[in-house]
Amino acid sequence: MAGGAAVLVGGGAYALKGKSGPGMNFSNADGHTLFRGNGAEPDTLDPHKASGNWENNIIGDMFLGLMTDGMNAEAVPGAAESFTVSGNGLIYTFKLRDHMWSDGTPVTASDFVYSFRRMANPKTAAQYVSILYPMMNMQEAAAGHVPPESVGARAIDDRTLELSFRFQVPYIRELLTHYTTFAVPPHVVEKHGEGWTRPENIVVNGAYVLNEWIPNDHIRLERNRFYAGHDKLAIRTVYFYPTQDASAALKRFRAGEFDVVTDSVPPQQINWLKLYLPHTLRLSPYILSQYLQFNVQRKPFDDLRVRQALSLAIDREILVSKVTRAGEIAAYSLVPSGMPAYRSAEVTFRNKAMAERVARAKALLAAAGHGPGNPVTFELNTTNTTESRIASVALQGMWNDIGVKARLLPMDSQIHYNTLRKRDFDVCWAGWIADYRDPKNYLTLFQSTTTDLNYGGYSNPHFDALVDRSDNERDAAKRQVLLRQAEQILLDDVAIAPGYFGVTRNLVSSQVKGWTNNNVNVHRTRYLSLDRAVRYA
Repeated sequence: MAGGAAVLVGGGAYALKGKSGPGMNFSNADGHTLFRGNGAEPDTLDPHKASGNWENNIIGDMFLGLMTDGMNAEAVPGAAESFTVSGNGLIYTFKLRDHMWSDGTPVTASDFVYSFRRMANPKTAAQYVSILYPMMNMQEAAAGHVPPESVGARAIDDRTLELSFRFQVPYIRELLTHYTTFAVPPHVVEKHGEGWTRPENIVVNGAYVLNEWIPNDHIRLERNRFYAGHDKLAIRTVYFYPTQDASAALKRFRAGEFDVVTDSVPPQQINWLKLYLPHTLRLSPYILSQYLQFNVQRKPFDDLRVRQALSLAIDREILVSKVTRAGEIAAYSLVPSGMPAYRSAEVTFRNKAMAERVARAKALLAAAGHGPGNPVTFELNTTNTTESRIASVALQGMWNDIGVKARLLPMDSQIHYNTLRKRDFDVCWAGWIADYRDPKNYLTLFQSTTTDLNYGGYSNPHFDALVDRSDNERDAAKRQVLLRQAEQILLDDVAIAPGYFGVTRNLVSSQVKGWTNNNVNVHRTRYLSLDRAVRYA
């Protein structure tokens, strides 16, 4: 987790151009086909192996978790119609609603048990397994110390599921909307193995099922006829397109080829869009944190002074006012606003003037043995999106002012994040969108036990201990204090250099109905409809 021709009007006859799939156009009289620009090309559509927001947009249309996203992205009952909690808050018992997989096979509690065990199995190589570490024995099983069968999930009967946790999880409802907690069909996964998500094999329990996937071109989903209320879904078919190039995506949107473009708006066009297409540009607060992450296991970034210097030199106010320009907020912490009852920690230099910060950065570099004759030189890994490229160029210039040379290394989003998981980078531009509205979701990324997602290899026992203590703190206010103390350690160690807090950057045609801005930027197709008679813009 970016001026113009005349705005097109009318509700028909928009021939799609370029890589648009066979026979697609907006002359569909019924208006039941939705075209979505979706950012990056998915790396996978397996809920237990995905990690990107662009994958979540598709997976969340196909699968239904125990809880699911409501129209406003609030957590509402999904595959579970209700649940109860034990007196100690550690055991949850879910009553599943009567529903089926898309091949007509009933969904059972055993399917969820199979799926949690699959997440725990080291052979699955689940990138996101750490989000489920609160579950009993999940962390131990993922490390190979105990069998996956020991995780805290059991089927009491076909429609009753019990989940056990090591400590209370105040964010349980939102956690259970996350794709790592989704059930997958055991009978299909076991039969087809890695190929189970291919269009000809996949079986789902959500509103839409995968019908076609042309890599780097489009994905097509069709209504799942076994989904309860499928006949009431206004959108029958939805296409997802990769849109890494924000300028190209905007042109296609204005040409009537996309109904929606998600998080792919070119920064240099923001002011024009605000002026001429204000009703289609959807900017709103977003619990997205963009930051630089240092590989602290590589020289010279194992030296705190070098990391401090690079963070000091970033003029965050210029970054949001002159570069990104969509209303982003300069960040001096990791955790953004939007976390209930939480006040973020801050970097110590927030109120210092830029001239003072630049002087301090140069002094730190000199103390670390770097200067004109021995400059810090490194590669900055970044995604190939328009916004990331522009932000990276700005950072490159700011570091040049303190004698640091950064070479930009842009790549497609899925390749970028795969590279980060391998820790094959010096410094990277990364972002995190909250999976649940709690600061723990950000801080857990930097715990020593978090493997794939702890990109920079950061480790501090004091930080780990504070996050662990917060898990067992029953008093909500005291828990927040522990998390804030942990965040302060992370910032003081400069494991990251905060950049800015994001805003949603969506383009939504006036023909699309049911789209509601929310701070996690989740918009499930099942809540949307189209009115092709409305002026297109």
